[in-house]
Amino acid sequence: MKILFIAAEAAPFIKTGGLGDVIGSLPKALNNERIDTRVILPLYSKIDKEKYNLNFLKYVFINLGWRNLYCGIFETKLNGVRYYFIDNEQYFFREKIYGEFDDAERFAFFSKAAIEILPHINFRPDIINANDWHTALSIVYLAILKDKSYEYFSRMSSVLSIHNIEFQGRFNCELLDTLFDIEKKYHNALIYDSDVNLLKGGIQLADRINTVSETYAQELMYPYFSFGMDRILKIEKNKLLGIVNGIDYQVFNPNKDKNIYFNYSKTTYKEKVKNKLELQRELEFEVNPEIPMIGMVTRLTDQKGINLVLEVAEQILDMGTQLVVLGTGDKHYEILLKELEKRRKDKVRALIMFDAILSSKIYAACDIYLMPSKSEPCGLSQLIAMRYGAIPIVNRVGGLKDTVQPYNLETKEGTGFTFESFNAYDMLYAIKRCLDVLYYDKASWNKLIKNAMGYNSRWKKSAQKYLEMYKEIEKTDFIS
Repeated sequence: MKILFIAAEAAPFIKTGGLGDVIGSLPKALNNERIDTRVILPLYSKIDKEKYNLNFLKYVFINLGWRNLYCGIFETKLNGVRYYFIDNEQYFFREKIYGEFDDAERFAFFSKAAIEILPHINFRPDIINANDWHTALSIVYLAILKDKSYEYFSRMSSVLSIHNIEFQGRFNCELLDTLFDIEKKYHNALIYDSDVNLLKGGIQLADRINTVSETYAQELMYPYFSFGMDRILKIEKNKLLGIVNGIDYQVFNPNKDKNIYFNYSKTTYKEKVKNKLELQRELEFEVNPEIPMIGMVTRLTDQKGINLVLEVAEQILDMGTQLVVLGTGDKHYEILLKELEKRRKDKVRALIMFDAILSSKIYAACDIYLMPSKSEPCGLSQLIAMRYGAIPIVNRVGGLKDTVQPYNLETKEGTGFTFESFNAYDMLYAIKRCLDVLYYDKASWNKLIKNAMGYNSRWKKSAQKYLEMYKEIEKTDFIS
């Protein structure tokens, strides 16, 4: 079996969030199962060609409406996976990956190029797995080529992976002909609520759709979680499958992580406290092993529940805790967090930045990891936190519900603490329950750390489920 991933980002080349982590890890896990897995990415100007040994293969031209566009093709191999990069400086020599005025045109070009270069790189995948709205058009362009009886593409099947349905690629309908070069017979697939909706086109034309957790797949049937897409997903629900993400155990490994102060493992977890003491010194907190440290590495948005934290921040701090928040996002929340830090300089640090080294230090140092998301397709932070022995407190939605088992004081089973509604005081009560165990029952707390660090979030488990999905597609196509 041959699998091709088409995505807008992938670690370590370029990453803005969870999508980059998944595309940086899942193909490697599939390749370890002896599946020929390859990835196509845009060649952004921020990707270091020398560092990653990118080699120029050839160039072709891609027709997009009235435009005949240069498409350079680069390749490299990393961790056994072959990566291809689409080069066009007009579209990808930018300061930002997303949020440009011409994103529609940029990703239409990329999606079309990713399909049309396949004969030129001599790769004929059985499955094309597109990811989120940026590459959903690749499924549409594949369907058009198959409909035109191009033999090279005739046996290829398609999967659309939805990592976050909030972002859908919505544009003016006028772009269908002039920009996307889409024939009229496909217009209905792409139009939704009077707009072009690229994600909807991928959903309707893909052979399978998957989301990144089982609960999130169920939640998308409801308007509260679906951002308006529940109507089309209910029609296509027989194609929808939830597969929870994993994390790369080579990247996220407290026993070998060079970014943290002291390494430790599940068997030497008591060394973890040394990381807290060092981070307390670095952040100029009171240095005291008995003070619980709560950490967050997150985007500062409503969806991540920052509003809940700010609503009851004083009560959280009055429980005797220290709070460290690392991230960027809405300016409103950035300002409010800095104001909180100014008021409670002894207990709060608002680190308005993205810093991979500091994020590792926070995971290794904090006792508690707070993740009160309003919705969470899967979430990787809670998986990383458990790997580092930081006990997650989460809202029971999406992948948080699937991956964090509520701690049971009687049986000593579970990996964290949960609350059932998006409410600041429900979250506060979960924090209190967690602190009661930490303060008053050290034996149970130590068992909880071992439970969390022992949770299996390896990609190998998830990769097997992706393989089952791919094989089912092949089987279905063969029967049809």
